[in-house]
Amino acid sequence: MSSTTDLPAIAHYDVAVIGGGAAGLSAATALARSRRSVLVVDAGEPRNAPAEGAHNVLGQDGVPPLDLLAAGRKEALGYGAEIRVDTAIAARREGDAFEVDLEESGTVRARRLVLASGLVDELPDLPGVKEMWGKKVLHCPYCHGWEVRDQRVGVIGSSPMSVHQALMFRQLTGDVTLFTHTMPELDADATEQLAARQIRVVDVRVEGLRDEGERGVTVMLDGAPEAEQDAVVVAPRFHARADLYEQLGGTVTDHPLGEFIDSDPMGKTEVPGVWAAGNASDLSAMVMVASGAGVMAGAAVNADLIAEDVAAAVDARAGQ
Repeated sequence: MSSTTDLPAIAHYDVAVIGGGAAGLSAATALARSRRSVLVVDAGEPRNAPAEGAHNVLGQDGVPPLDLLAAGRKEALGYGAEIRVDTAIAARREGDAFEVDLEESGTVRARRLVLASGLVDELPDLPGVKEMWGKKVLHCPYCHGWEVRDQRVGVIGSSPMSVHQALMFRQLTGDVTLFTHTMPELDADATEQLAARQIRVVDVRVEGLRDEGERGVTVMLDGAPEAEQDAVVVAPRFHARADLYEQLGGTVTDHPLGEFIDSDPMGKTEVPGVWAAGNASDLSAMVMVASGAGVMAGAAVNADLIAEDVAAAVDARAGQ
């Protein structure tokens, strides 16, 4: 870490965007195209990095996630945005602006903040899950469902939503098994739905997963024979990266699957001067949705700054 004497003077920006994923880069590009001075602080930890491709990206379906971000960074830089590979560790309001402390490059000042720092997936605490996450261990049928079509898919139950997951993946393959694991006992309606769609139910706890290479995944069961699958579906809990938001006085909102930063349709939060976009404010947002939310937040922030600039100009003119 740089010493205090090595740190540069505080740099000033119209907007600081925290997070360099699809939402953050889209917000930065929209703002830079409106000739705003923009800093993107990118910790370099994209949530979808383990995946081979990002899907439902119009015109670029299956693009490697890191390639997509590289192209996004190039576009943002081309319009004049600045990108720092760094981590924002603290934020506070100072007068009519915000100061953000960065782990490696000191403190920056901005008139507005866009929080696009994403979320953290809290995975089931089972051996093998983390190691195969985003490859053979999945959660979203829209992100990875096509890739496991007509294959053996096992769903590890953890809540009543696991029934919904099993039914969703049944649209993609005729070979779905629901391992009840820690989910509540199935009610009559759920049992009937699963039976009607010919989804096997194995009422047993899962002890872990074993990667079998090209042969798929072995699901190790408590007191029952191992089950061979091609892919396994889990239901993570989603936790928005909201440390800065809470430091600024904001409160995260609980959700059945985790917690998020609540905002209006344009990304405006309860904290004046702060917007949120992407998975930080929408736990289910895929790449295209996050990107669109970033554009909308960028446009809203620009409009807010225009209103402030116009009011200042009117006051200045009246004082002449």
